[in-house]
Amino acid sequence: MSAKKQIAVIGTVGLPANYGGFETLTEHLVKSMGAQYDLTVYCSGKRYPQKSRKPFHGNAKLHYIPLEANGIQSIFYDSWSILHALRYADVLLILGVAGAWLLPFVRLFTNKKIVISIDGIEWKRDKWNWMAKCYLWWAESIAVRYSHIDIADNESIQDYTAVRYNTLSRIVEYGADHTLQVIPGPDDKHMYPFLRAPYAFKVCRIEPENNVHEVLKAFSELPEYVLVVVGNWTKSEYGIRLREQYSSYANIMLFDPIYDQRSLDLLRSNAFVYVHGHSAGGTNPSLVEAMSLGLPILAYGVSYNRTTTEESALYFNDAESLRNLIRKTPVKKLMEIGRRMKRVAQRRYTWKLISLRYESLIQEAIQTKTKSVAMPRIKTLDRDILLKHEASHLSHAQLFYEQA
Repeated sequence: MSAKKQIAVIGTVGLPANYGGFETLTEHLVKSMGAQYDLTVYCSGKRYPQKSRKPFHGNAKLHYIPLEANGIQSIFYDSWSILHALRYADVLLILGVAGAWLLPFVRLFTNKKIVISIDGIEWKRDKWNWMAKCYLWWAESIAVRYSHIDIADNESIQDYTAVRYNTLSRIVEYGADHTLQVIPGPDDKHMYPFLRAPYAFKVCRIEPENNVHEVLKAFSELPEYVLVVVGNWTKSEYGIRLREQYSSYANIMLFDPIYDQRSLDLLRSNAFVYVHGHSAGGTNPSLVEAMSLGLPILAYGVSYNRTTTEESALYFNDAESLRNLIRKTPVKKLMEIGRRMKRVAQRRYTWKLISLRYESLIQEAIQTKTKSVAMPRIKTLDRDILLKHEASHLSHAQLFYEQA
């Protein structure tokens, strides 16, 4: 019997998952692939103190790097992880492009296989300064060019890579069926009195491209409607300023990050609507999780969100349009949107499906010697012709010119 292939998972904060989408993805990949492959997951030593570290999580080995996995340190964190993984791994599964500068050298001097998720269009995020944006823009191009397989988490991102790189990314989204409907008990209602009546919910990082300011402005002018927002308010001047500005409104509840799964599911599964303000990136985990719960979605009207929701949600572009949606949309229509969202999530956003896709791509990478590049016909077609197809997500794809 041949030895198991060694897979290194690089770019996450680590396991057990308690941070974000890539960590949740890794948790499910370990469950589904741990028996077939020898998995090593790289973890941030800054997020897992020495006394809490474990050598294994499920069937995966854990290796700790003494750096942060996010921000500017992510470049060094991912680079360190890649260099260490070259000692043993057959396949590098890299989540994010921060360490992509090393990939040309990996391809030139080793026979390691590289599967990389480019994680949306990271260089467009407002949280980065111009130097970081330039690096991420360049790193993205290196990631697509020098990987054996690159993954986009949204069809609109696939369109973007087709236009920019003349290649075809593989689409693998996120699962959401780990979210649960939680029936609130008396203690829950005592802790969160707003559970007794309808409310809108939003969970996100408090960053400008998530348009938290627009959402808060809209609800500050709708005192009869309750909004609950969970996020990292103290991590930036933007968040601190918004909390100071809106914490005095009786209908707006602002909570710090909640990592306990039941508590988070309690708040979002009992919401009446979910407000999704993200304007950069691709398929966002918090959006598909809300869809899986059957919540009506009010989403910022960029192509990524329209693609994720299959044009079946309601869309806004500023505080005024959000305010109008809330005031004018009948309850019956909202309920139907919620049912549509759940059907889409059950068809597209399950962890069984997502894990199978990753397994298939890893197996393909092991067997291939060169990257299969398909010259997309989209490059030869006139944009006006593409936009005539109103049923397609291309009818809303602004690509490079999309504005937050």
